[in-house]
Order: sequence, then C-alpha cells, then structure tokens
Amino acid sequence: MAVRPFLSARGVRKSFGAVEVLHGVDLDAAPGSVLALLGENGAGKSTLVRIIAGDLRADSGEIALDGVPHDVRDVAAARALGIKLIYQEISDAPPLSVAENIVLGAWPARRGFVRGRETRVRAREVLDALGVDLPLDAPVSSLRLGERQLVEIARALTGQARCLIFDEPTAALSDAETERLFEVIEGLKARGVAILYITHRLDEVFRIAEEVCVLRDGHIVLHEKVADAGKDQVIEAMVGRSVERRARGREEAAPGADRPPAVRLDGASSGELFRDVALDARPGEIVALYGKVGSGASEVAEAIFGMHAVDAGALHVGGRRVRFRHPADAIAAGVGCLPGDRQREAMFRSRSVAENLAAPSWRAIAGASGLVTRGREAVAYRRWHDRLRIRSRDDPEQPIWTLSGGNQQKVVLGRWLERGSKVMVLVEPTRGVDVGARQEIYRAVRSLAEQGSAVVVATSDYEDVVELADRAIVMVRGRTVAEFAGDAIGVEALTGAAGGVIDE
Repeated sequence: MAVRPFLSARGVRKSFGAVEVLHGVDLDAAPGSVLALLGENGAGKSTLVRIIAGDLRADSGEIALDGVPHDVRDVAAARALGIKLIYQEISDAPPLSVAENIVLGAWPARRGFVRGRETRVRAREVLDALGVDLPLDAPVSSLRLGERQLVEIARALTGQARCLIFDEPTAALSDAETERLFEVIEGLKARGVAILYITHRLDEVFRIAEEVCVLRDGHIVLHEKVADAGKDQVIEAMVGRSVERRARGREEAAPGADRPPAVRLDGASSGELFRDVALDARPGEIVALYGKVGSGASEVAEAIFGMHAVDAGALHVGGRRVRFRHPADAIAAGVGCLPGDRQREAMFRSRSVAENLAAPSWRAIAGASGLVTRGREAVAYRRWHDRLRIRSRDDPEQPIWTLSGGNQQKVVLGRWLERGSKVMVLVEPTRGVDVGARQEIYRAVRSLAEQGSAVVVATSDYEDVVELADRAIVMVRGRTVAEFAGDAIGVEALTGAAGGVIDE
C-alpha cells in the first residue's frame, strides 16, 4: 500500500531574470523516509529546496503538506509548518556561544530577557540526542569546521520538525560523526519525519535513502526507488553522459623520483596539531595526506602554506630550509594553496572572478607601470577559463559568489596556475562538488603535476586519494601511521589504516 506523501511539490517554476532554472518540477517526500536529491551544481537542487523552505518564492506551482496546499511565503512560515533546511554553507553567529547558536531564532525568554539556564538545558538535550559533546559556552568561531556543521544540525533539530532538508551535511564530518548523524536520521524516520537529503556522495544515497531523485538543468530526469537504481544509472542521469571513473595509471617509479623534493618535512611538529611528520613531494608528483577530521592531515598541509607554525623539525621548500610566519611568506617562496573552507579562506566573495584569480599575481600583472587594470586581470582570467573548464558567463566581471562550488574551486586553482607556483597544497579539494566537477578538478590537478608542480593533497575523501595520489600517507591523531604507493593505494588499505590505533 503506497504511503501518502507528507510533502508534495507540483509544477514548481522559478526564473532569475530571463533564465528559467526550474521547469515545472514535481516532487514527493513520504513521512518516515529519506528522499535523496541529486544533481550537478547548477541543476536546480538548491533553488528547489529553498522554495520548499520558504527562502525563495516560486513563480508558479503548488506546495502541499498532508494533501493541503500551503502558501510557504517565508522561512518563518515554513518553520511553523515543521519544514527546516540545514544549509551547506555555515550560517552561524561566530561570536555567540555553542548553546546560543543552537537556540538561535527560538530564544527561551521571559519578559524580554533571554533565560541563560534554559538555553543551556535545551542545547544540551539536542547535543545529547546527537551523541555530541561540545563546550556549550565556547564561541562557535573557536570550533573546527566539522564541529560547526554539527551545531547547524543541532539547531535544525530544536522544536517540532516534520520535514528536514539536509544539504551536504557530512561534507566536513568525521566517520564517527557521520555514523552518529545516520543514527539520528534513522530515529527521525522512526518518528515519521520526511527527509530530503542533498548529497554528492553516492555511497550515502545507497546507505540511508529509500528513493533517489535526480535534477538536471531544472528538470527531474530520474525518480526511482534506491533498491531499483544502480550507481552507473544515477551518475549518467546526473551528468547526461557516462562518466569514466578510473584510477590513474601509475608507473613503478614515482614521477620525479630522480629529482630532489620540491617540498620536504623532516620530523615536523606544530603544537598539538601534529607531531614528528616526515613528508616529501617531488616535481610532478602528487602526494596525498589521508585522514578524517582531527587527524592532523589538513593541518600539516596548512603548515606548508604558513597557516600553522612548524615549531619542531624542519620545513624545506625548493631545497632551502624555511620558516613561514604567514601565508604571504609561503606565496613568495612559490607555494600555492586551495584551502578547505573556500568561503572564508579562499575567496573575495564580493569581487569578480577575474580579481579572485589574479590577486596573488597583481605585481606581475601590473608590470613596469605599477597599475593593475581590469583589462589585465581579464587577460589572466581568460588564460585559464577554458583550460580549467570554468562554467560561468562570458564575463570576467561576474561576481565569484554566483558560481557553483566546483567552479569557485577551479577559479582559486587558476590563481596559482597563473602565478606559476611550484608547490601546490590542496585541502579537501572536492568537498561539496558534484560528480562532473569532481572529475574536472582531478583532471586539473593532474595537469598541474604534469607541468612540474609538486602537489600535496590533504583529504578525508578516499576517492580523492585513489584517483590522484602517486603516494598516500595516512594520519591518525596527529601522527603518520601508514604509507602506500602506486597500486597499493586502495580504499580498503586507506580506511583500514585510518581506523587503526596508535601506541602512545
């Protein structure tokens, strides 16, 4: 017997200017089940769920709950109906405490005064339900990205929820945090909550969802029960073509084996972040640091770019021992970086794509005149636009925030190609990007190595390692625990080593 959907969308259309991005979309989400919503960046997923959550108004169409049409005119109206959206990008209040962020927008108050004790009690109840231990009084700005994501999830779980929309919720979570989230989702299903789950991770779809729906170019092109759908079918529906998914052929000798390392760490330590790390990468070689949130992998890569001090051991770049006090020192030494949090650490959001790509090369672009012009920035941008397959308007002045996540990543990667960086550090390069953009980023990274750069990739995504790495170093709790090379790099080996225990 079919279950009547809790949420039904019929004929939803939305245009921005002259461009229609949703073309009469129909969607049903049943109570007590997960509907996975997939599609490449720009397919219309975010627009659709923002309409459902009241953050955007549809041009036409109908939203019904339990068979009753509703005018979801704004976010407050959606929340009153029990619809809550957890955004992919963090939308917290950094100066406020963990507890205050969890109850944000639903303050427990009496006579106009916020009740601090009740705030903490409510926050602790939600965190306990998630199985998460966070310091309630700590400012959110002091937390790691994965911990801030958990605060976002906790906020959405406060109050009565009848339909929860998750937008890439596990992108910054550790394995343990992800497993706990999946347990929470199972509990929500048991309580009859309808769940829309946006993800680019197909393994998550086949793990927790009952149905899968694929959007492409504003149309629903696939809606199947997960049990009846295969991964290849889903991928082809997303990108409109079959995607070749293969590991790069690896030679017995690593690229650049006969050349001195472009970057080397000797017994390097940085406070409590990582200890006694040895690493080297030669020109043309891709070395991956694999580990989950808190492993130290990202911090090691960031130290190469001067974001953390190496206070024991040594860092060598280009055969010379260096001590970077700031990323500017690393840039001057020929190191480029694609940070893990592109919104806060990589982009000038209000600036154009050309300005974002050209920024580290302004001195060279200015030349003898000392003047940086929009025309010169545009020349630099166009040099890499086609090579990196950046999907954007044919306009170097287009604001970077209007691009999809994958294309923002490619613009940031282009800035270091323009500068000619000989050492490239990439932190979580495919976080939050779709299948097609992921493959294009892999191609761009390989091209970077083929041009002679030494590439260090820090990632919690084993697919990044399998697809890219000539050598892979596994980190757990700030230490290296295993190293693999060539065809020995595989999912089982990586995950097994990352799950190991270190003798103190």
